Amino acid sequence: MLIRSLPMLLSAVALGISAQAVAKDAPKAATQTIAVPGLSKPADILIDRWGVPHIYAKSEDDGFFAQGFNAARDRLFQIDLWRRRGLGQLSEVFGPAYVEQDRATRLFLYRGDMQVEWNHYSPDAQRIATRFVAGINAYVDWLAKHPEQMPFEFRKLNYTPAHWAPEDVVRIRSHGLTRNLQSEVARANVACKANLADDTIRFGLQPAWQTQLPDGLDPCLPKDLLKVFTLATQGVRLTPESLKGVDVDSTRVAAAANLEETMEGSNNWVIAPGKSTTGRAVMANDPHRAYSAPSLRYIAHVSTPTLDIIGAGEPSLPAVSIGHNGHIAFGLTIFNIDQEDLYVYELNPVNNSEYRYNGGWEPFTVLHEAVKVRGGEPRPVDLTFTRHGPVIYIDAEKHRAYAVRSAWLSPGMSPYFGSVGYMRARTFAQFKQSMMNWGAPTENQVYADTKGNIGWVPGGLAPIRPNWDGLLPVPGDGRYEWAGFWRGDQLPSAYNPKSGYFTSSNEMNLPPDYPYRERKLGFEWTNGSRHARIDEVLAKLDKVSIEDSMHLQNDMVSIPARRLMALLAPLSSNDADTQAALNLFKGWNATMLEDSPQAALHEVWFTHYLGRAFKNAVLSKAGAEAMAAPDTAVMLDTLEHPQGSDRKFGEDPQQAAAKRDAVLLNSLKLAWSDMVRRQGPNPQAWNWGQLHHNLNAHPFAAIVDEATRAKLNVGPTPEGGSPYTPNQSTYRANDFLQTNGPSFRTVVDVGNWDNSRAVNLPGQSGDPDSPHYRDLALLWLKGEYFPLLYSRKAVEAATESRVHLVPGK
Repeated sequence: MLIRSLPMLLSAVALGISAQAVAKDAPKAATQTIAVPGLSKPADILIDRWGVPHIYAKSEDDGFFAQGFNAARDRLFQIDLWRRRGLGQLSEVFGPAYVEQDRATRLFLYRGDMQVEWNHYSPDAQRIATRFVAGINAYVDWLAKHPEQMPFEFRKLNYTPAHWAPEDVVRIRSHGLTRNLQSEVARANVACKANLADDTIRFGLQPAWQTQLPDGLDPCLPKDLLKVFTLATQGVRLTPESLKGVDVDSTRVAAAANLEETMEGSNNWVIAPGKSTTGRAVMANDPHRAYSAPSLRYIAHVSTPTLDIIGAGEPSLPAVSIGHNGHIAFGLTIFNIDQEDLYVYELNPVNNSEYRYNGGWEPFTVLHEAVKVRGGEPRPVDLTFTRHGPVIYIDAEKHRAYAVRSAWLSPGMSPYFGSVGYMRARTFAQFKQSMMNWGAPTENQVYADTKGNIGWVPGGLAPIRPNWDGLLPVPGDGRYEWAGFWRGDQLPSAYNPKSGYFTSSNEMNLPPDYPYRERKLGFEWTNGSRHARIDEVLAKLDKVSIEDSMHLQNDMVSIPARRLMALLAPLSSNDADTQAALNLFKGWNATMLEDSPQAALHEVWFTHYLGRAFKNAVLSKAGAEAMAAPDTAVMLDTLEHPQGSDRKFGEDPQQAAAKRDAVLLNSLKLAWSDMVRRQGPNPQAWNWGQLHHNLNAHPFAAIVDEATRAKLNVGPTPEGGSPYTPNQSTYRANDFLQTNGPSFRTVVDVGNWDNSRAVNLPGQSGDPDSPHYRDLALLWLKGEYFPLLYSRKAVEAATESRVHLVPGK
C-alpha cells in the first residue's frame, strides 16, 4: 500500500489542471519587451503560472541564446556562484578566506585541448554552448544598464556578475558525481587499523568480490589526506568570519561520518504501453540531489522549428537532461562505475620535486597561477600534477605524494552536457548511439518513445584496470596503469523487456551473464532497498497509471525497516522499556510517515544505536573503531542469518541467534531512552517529523539577519521518508536534517505530452521576491504536481507573463 502522511489529492487541482481547465478565466499576461544585442530575430519567453519558461525562437541559435538569457534572468546569482566556485574565482569577490578552496578547485579543471573536448560531444556542441553563454552575457550587459534589476545578492556584497566564455560550460568538472576516492581511503583506513577482511562490514561489494592489498601499498594514509579534495568538490560556505577574511578555515566542512549522509541517487522507470492504463509508454524520474534555495534543477522548454525540448537540467547548462523532445522521453539515475583512483608515490629523497616512475625519477609538473583576492594583492598558488593527475597531498617527512586519477579530467566529461547529444534522438538506436559518448556522471538512462518502445542504456567512461580492481589506493610507480576505457557498447542495456517495465535506483543491476570479472566496472553500489520496493509495487500492478507513478515517487515504505520488524516480532524482554518498544512496533507497516511514532523510534534506533551495536558485536574493537556505520545490506543479511557461512556471531546456531537477539534488544533499549529524552515519556506523542526536517537553505543564510534568513530559506518543514524509501531522504545523523532527496520529480505521459507532470522544490525562480521562489514547496510536500505543458495552445492558456526579446544594437 502506498501511503503519505499528507493525502495525495488526485483531483484536477492536485495533479495539475488540464489544458482545458487552464484556459478558463486565464488572466491576460503582462508583457515585457527587451532589446537584446546578439539575437537575430524576435523570440518569446512565456512564463506559465508555475514559473516554467517556454521559449519560442525562429532558430536553434536564437533558442539557446534565449535559454541562456532566461537562465540568467531567473538564476543569475546561482549560476555565477557555481561558475566562480568551479573555476576557482571565489576569492575575487569573497576575500582571502577562499584562496585555499580556489586553489583546490583549479587542480580539477579540465586543462586539455579544447577542440578535442568539443569533439567528444555532438557536432554542434560548441555552437550551442557559445550561443547559450552569449545569452547569459547579454543579460549581464542588460543589468549594467538597469542596475535597479541587479539581484540582491550582488548588491549586498557589492560585486557584479561575470561574463562567461563557452569553455566555462565544460571545463568545470569538480561537481561531476564521480566515485570512489573517499571509499578507497576508508577501506585503506580499515586495513591499516584492523584488517582488510573487516571492511566487508563497512561496505558489501557487489557482485561478490574479494579485494587484496596492492603490492607495495602502505594502507596507513595521512589523516587529512582528503582535505584538498573535499575543498575542491564541496559547495560554497559563506560565513560572517569568512567574508571578513579572518577565518581561513571557514570554507571547510567536516567529512561525513557516514557516506550515506552524502548519498546522492535517484529513481527512474519506464512503463510499456501494454502495462500502462493509458495505452502509451510512461517515463518517471526523481533525481536525489542536495536541497537548496534555489533548486539545483531548473525546468525549461525550448521550441524552435527544428527542436522542441522540455524538461529539467542544471540552469548553467543548455538543453535539458531529463524530459522529452516530442518523440522520446528520457530520465537518469546514477550507474555506479568506478571512475577514480588514488595513486601513492615515492618521492626522491634528495629531490622532492621528483617521484619514482618505471624505475626512474620523474619531475612533477607545476603550474604557477595567481588567485585574485578582493581587497588585496593576488595570491600566488602552485598547482602540482603527476602524469596521473592533480597532487592533493605531499608528506615530505615520509617522502610520499598522493594524486588523483579521475575519468572526469578526460575529454568529454563535462557533467550532463552530453545531453546535447541525445536531445535530437527519435529512435532507440539513435538514443543508444548518442550515449556511446556520454562521459559523466555515470548514468542509467531510461528511454520511452511514442511508438511504445522502452529501454535502458547506461553511460559513462569506464576505466580498464588490467591488474587490479580499483578498490584501494595503488602505487604510482607504473605498475598500475589504466589501459584506456571500455567502449559504450560494452556496457549492458535492455530494450522492450518482457516484464513491460524497467526501473533503476542506483542498485547493482549488472545482468547475471555480464562479464564483470573482466571489466570490473565497479563494486560499490547503492543499497538496493528503493529498487526492491519500486519493483515490488510495479510487479503487483496489472496496469500502471500516471497516478500510480506519482504515488510511487512519494512512497515511504522502508524495506530495511520491514526486515527488522520481522526479526523483532518473535522477541520479548523482561526490561520494561525494551518491551514497550517491541509493543510499539507491533503491527507497524514500516512506513516512514511524518507523524509516525514508530518511524521516529526506528530511525533513532537504526541511525544511532543498531549499527554501532552490530559492528561492536561482529568486529574487534580496532575494526569497529576504524569505520563509521556498517553497510546496511551486510548488517541485515547477517542479522537474518547469524549462523551463516562467515559465522560473524559464532559457530553454534543457538548461541549465534542469542547474540543477534541481544544486539537487537540492547540497542533498542538505548533508542527508547533516547526518544524519551527527545520527545517525552508518551510514545503516542512521538513524531518522526519533529526530528526530521526538510530545509532548502540559501547560500546567504549564515550572513544575514533572522528576518532576511526567513525570506531566503524555505523551511524547515517536517517531512517523512528515510534513505531507503522511494521517497528518499538522506539526512545528517546528528540532527536528522535532510541534506539530499527528490527535489525534482516528473512523470511523462509519452505521446500525450500535456498530461505530463512535474514539481521542482522550492520553486523555479532564484529571486526571493518572486512569487515563483517558493510556490512549489507545499505542492512538493504534499506529493503533488503541476502539468508540464508542451503544446503551444496549452502553454498560451496557462501563460502568466511574457518576455518579448527583439534584436538590439
